[in-house]
Amino acid sequence: MYWTLELASKLEDAPWPATKEELLDYAIRSGISLEVIENLQELEDEGDTYDSIEDIWPDYPTKEDFLFDEEEY
Repeated sequence: MYWTLELASKLEDAPWPATKEELLDYAIRSGISLEVIENLQELEDEGDTYDSIEDIWPDYPTKEDFLFDEEEY
């Protein structure tokens, strides 16, 4: 399983919180790329609910990761 920013960003609009099955269903219905579906299938399914993409890919960058000062512009 590998995640890239491009692949993980496809799940930003997913119905969070969600289980593995709900995320797979969303990905298939939305026509998300096969790589994302394969990554989701590789998740361990212990009945856990994922609250956000950070629960799946802890290294997913957030707004705080970018050094952009919104007040400057």
